[in-house]
Amino acid sequence: MQKHSSLSELKSEYDQGRLEKKILEGLIFKYLLENHERFHLFRGNRDKWIDFVTWFYPRLSRAVDLYKDTGSTFDNYISSIIQWACREYKAREAEHRTTEYVCWKAKAEEMEIWCPEPVYLDMDYEDEKARNKGLFPLACFNNRQILILFLKSYYLVTDDFLVKVADAIGIKKKILEDMVDGLHQMRSEREMKIRLFKENVYTQYYRCLAFQKRLTTSSPGTARYQKVKNYAERAGRRFSAMSQRFKQIRVDATNQQIADLLNIPKGTVDSTLHSIREKWKTLTDPLAVKEKDRYDEACSVTATASMQAMPQMS
Repeated sequence: MQKHSSLSELKSEYDQGRLEKKILEGLIFKYLLENHERFHLFRGNRDKWIDFVTWFYPRLSRAVDLYKDTGSTFDNYISSIIQWACREYKAREAEHRTTEYVCWKAKAEEMEIWCPEPVYLDMDYEDEKARNKGLFPLACFNNRQILILFLKSYYLVTDDFLVKVADAIGIKKKILEDMVDGLHQMRSEREMKIRLFKENVYTQYYRCLAFQKRLTTSSPGTARYQKVKNYAERAGRRFSAMSQRFKQIRVDATNQQIADLLNIPKGTVDSTLHSIREKWKTLTDPLAVKEKDRYDEACSVTATASMQAMPQMS
């Protein structure tokens, strides 16, 4: 095939039926790659030009169909199309860079918030032991209650905490790990849905940050500014709805699943958790403690009065 010096020659052969459309598009693509200096774009950077032409190629077919011979040559027409396409390409690249910057910045801030440097307290071992004991008084709960409560919140426990619980209730670590693995297997489908939804929430959060960043780079009062503002408002409303929905998702194991795992009746799990809630309410609520003391005092007074009213045996 002969080498053509212009795009107009290629279009002329296509109009005469000598070239198929796919071949014409391929030759135009090759011509653009080999003559990048003619368009004076990207400051002569050939790599960026190749990326741009590759991005532009899917639009080439429509550009050929829309060409009308109204006095402008096909070369000038393609040059004009490329100039306009280059503006869109640069705008998209700027948006991508903005989105990438926002995502990395948000990720860095998230790591800074959730992974702070450890704070080393200057305290004696006995003081630390007493403080830890006050946080969770294990003596108030029996081993079965601790085990069921642990399995109930299996999704949130760490390996270190698992070891501590195993030591506290006198069970082998391997047995407790097998129980947790069993719950993971029973709830694998549910956990997958939770992870996917969490990723969607994070993605929506990053989209909101990206739209906010784009607003700062747009001129107020322009059509682009209003368009991005509308996108940002819609993205914010959707993120709020998704966050609210995510807060309502329960990640704990069901009582029936725990009962099946331990091979005990579901009623046993229900009653155990109810007892834990009542005990914890009494330990943490001062009003509940006072009410309990008043109840015990009233019971004591009633019992004393009853004893005094009973007839004495001779």
